Amino acid sequence: MGYIMALDQGTTSSRAFIYDENFRIIAISQKPLGICYPENGWVEQNPEEIWDSIVTVGREAISKAGIDSSQIDAIGITNQRETSLLWNKHTGEPIYNAIVWQDRRTADFCNTVLRHHEETIREKTGLVVDPYFSSTKLSWLLDYSKQHGLSANDLLFGTVDSFLLWRLTGGSSHLTDATNASRTQLFNIREQSWDQDLLQLLDVPQSILPAVCDSAFDFGVADAKWFGSPIPICGVAGDQQAALIGQGCVEVGMSKSTFGTGCFMVTNLGEELKLSGANLLTTIAYRLDGKPTYALEGSIFVAGSAINWLREKLKIFQSDDQIEAAYERCGGDSNGVYFIPAFTGLGAPHWDPAARASISGLTLDTEREHIITALLQGISLQTMELCDSMTKDGVVLQEIRIDGGMAKNKSFCQCLADLTRYKVSRPDDTESTVRGAAVLAGLGCGKFSGLESATTNWTLDTMFEPSLSMEKRDDIVSGYEKALQQSSS
Repeated sequence: MGYIMALDQGTTSSRAFIYDENFRIIAISQKPLGICYPENGWVEQNPEEIWDSIVTVGREAISKAGIDSSQIDAIGITNQRETSLLWNKHTGEPIYNAIVWQDRRTADFCNTVLRHHEETIREKTGLVVDPYFSSTKLSWLLDYSKQHGLSANDLLFGTVDSFLLWRLTGGSSHLTDATNASRTQLFNIREQSWDQDLLQLLDVPQSILPAVCDSAFDFGVADAKWFGSPIPICGVAGDQQAALIGQGCVEVGMSKSTFGTGCFMVTNLGEELKLSGANLLTTIAYRLDGKPTYALEGSIFVAGSAINWLREKLKIFQSDDQIEAAYERCGGDSNGVYFIPAFTGLGAPHWDPAARASISGLTLDTEREHIITALLQGISLQTMELCDSMTKDGVVLQEIRIDGGMAKNKSFCQCLADLTRYKVSRPDDTESTVRGAAVLAGLGCGKFSGLESATTNWTLDTMFEPSLSMEKRDDIVSGYEKALQQSSS
């Protein structure tokens, strides 16, 4: 049995991991990505930088592993979801920057046009009306292309996975998987097809959309010029669904929460399509052999990116290890400071794109440790709201399996357990997203016989249990609710 390469195209970086025949990581490469903010609420990335970074990290990982690329059995791809691209199908050149999932430019369109179709959209797609999703981003891109004299007959649309597949296969594969399609707000998750009513509502020609495939599938072959040998691409999933698989949450009721750029809590619903009554999203967890598995999801737009903001913009600290030290120095007490990290609006369960970040409760006694602690609490309290919404929807949470960059911070993990009042389980391998992509690639190329057998080796590193008194916790929650009102529009 050969190797698997997992490509993880995220918001702030692109990464490549090589797994050996025993499914152990033997090489990692990472390249940071730039993000631009041309106007208030606009978030964009350079598609060519995204593409170049994927090729670079793939090549570097193969070199670090000390293997020949011909020994790689399959590639798995996972990606930042909803981020939208439109490119010329003849030249391959993007017509505009990638519009990132955090982008808010279509908020007015959502409120004036889509709001009238809110129930229909939820019934068909499982999603709420919000500029977070791809549909209105694509509508904006199509308007832009018309203004610049471009015909839809010459264009192709895709989320990041589709763009990478198209480039890697030399334009022979214009495909996506069901998890990514389910985040466009154009895909009917009941019928498992592009929805004609929604395409008509948004004036989107189906000819520009990728074909929708299972998450483990023959997506084509990466041309030899990219990584040295032709390599089959056998697995694709959006980052949060890939993390659900990587965390071994393949049974009904199992939940994970990923703390990366944002925070995303996902619970496996099995084959039951259940719409949320608590402002969560119903989405596709994965699709195998033509059968979809569904999930409930709560999305928080800003988590780790707020940590980056404190470090890079305010210069409050220089390295991540200082976060734990700051939390410990003040004993996990923010001294009445509340930090609502709504830099790009509030996601679930509020769905308020006009909300903005706030730091309140500052006094002359406030020190940087209090602000850092307040941010960890703010992210934990938003996760608490997701847990409460999951419970309202009938989910019986036993534990929260966590991953992502913030999961490495033990102070944050303890803060999360204290404020949500749930056990927080951190695995040995917190790189769940890339692991999920590798699992799907292994399924697609026949390395694994089934999803359950591929995810049985999940192992616990640390269990964090609630230790904060209920009185203290309730005081923090009460102050948070007041601070949240100040951030809301």
